[in-house]
Amino acid sequence: MNTRSSAVTMTTAIAGAVLFLLGTILHPARDGHGMAVVVDRYGITHAIQAIGLALQAVALARLTPARRLSAHHAALAGVLAWLALIVYDGSHNPVTARFAPELVHTSADLSPGGALFVLPGLLLFPTGYAILATSLARGGARWCALLLGIGALTYWLGGLLIFAAGPRSPFVQVLEVIGAGLYAAGFALLARTRLSAPASGRAS
Repeated sequence: MNTRSSAVTMTTAIAGAVLFLLGTILHPARDGHGMAVVVDRYGITHAIQAIGLALQAVALARLTPARRLSAHHAALAGVLAWLALIVYDGSHNPVTARFAPELVHTSADLSPGGALFVLPGLLLFPTGYAILATSLARGGARWCALLLGIGALTYWLGGLLIFAAGPRSPFVQVLEVIGAGLYAAGFALLARTRLSAPASGRAS
């Protein structure tokens, strides 16, 4: 990868990480009644997150070995699955909040169609980054592995906490912001690590 291409990839990775973190920080109320008051803001923050995830997917694709499967492919699958979940969440829940706010972020609102967007994200995002973090740790990139692995898991747990503690729980936002912050730092470090490594070292 030449210098210009590396610069584009690094910029894409950083922009994707920062936008994802920004969308998470600005995330408004998650309960149906609170969401109904800030419907537009809810959609905007999810759009910001979605753009960030799309840029991350582009960066991962540019950093991923093209000729064989690798841990990067697992992370890429996780990012794409989470992107689908975020787009669904940002478009479906505001509508539900207007007409049936008591159903927002409850298991009663999960239809078979919605499950096609939600369940793959919930499964592939943490799994993909667990695989990538393990590969990075084995390759000696321990800080990158810790930031990505712990960040992705913490953010994911924050999302699951909605169903355990309820959408009004302040711990949901706390966990998601902490997780997204660690994850964003790890993603930027991943790009820097891969772009500065010899070509043979990027294949893992």
